[in-house]
Amino acid sequence: MQDDQPVRYMDAITERYARLGYTPYRWYHAEDSVPCVPLAKPLSECRIGALTTSGVYAVGQVAFHYKDDASLREILSDTDDEGLRFSHLTQQYLVNAKRDPNCIVPLNALRKLAKRGVFGALADAIFSCMGGIYSQRRVREELIPELHGRFVAQNVDAVLLAPM
Repeated sequence: MQDDQPVRYMDAITERYARLGYTPYRWYHAEDSVPCVPLAKPLSECRIGALTTSGVYAVGQVAFHYKDDASLREILSDTDDEGLRFSHLTQQYLVNAKRDPNCIVPLNALRKLAKRGVFGALADAIFSCMGGIYSQRRVREELIPELHGRFVAQNVDAVLLAPM
């Protein structure tokens, strides 16, 4: 039986933070947010980028700090599962990700989809950040412009967001 109910991600995260005893998370809603727009070309011709908010990083990179770390990690798209590590403020929820990183960092699936021609190409690297950044100012003024610049530099047409 298929459950056709929407996933209430923001409600679930708010409840999770409350259970962990963290300060209630204030969700950021940009007043002038950009609306979703249709792709300018067929998906089969698009270069796809990806962002995960799981705190994943590659072996040899510095782990994320648990609180208000607005930095990015660039992970080469050909990185295998054994080359990935996680640091996130909700460590106990990373059990499955540590066993199978693709449940949060779908690199294997993205590579297969690109090879099958579902989309044109996967960007050379994906990006990772810490999902629980309390400073909305830092997200708005540091993280978002940095991500935008890196996606533009990779010439991506669309970005997959894989939230933690």
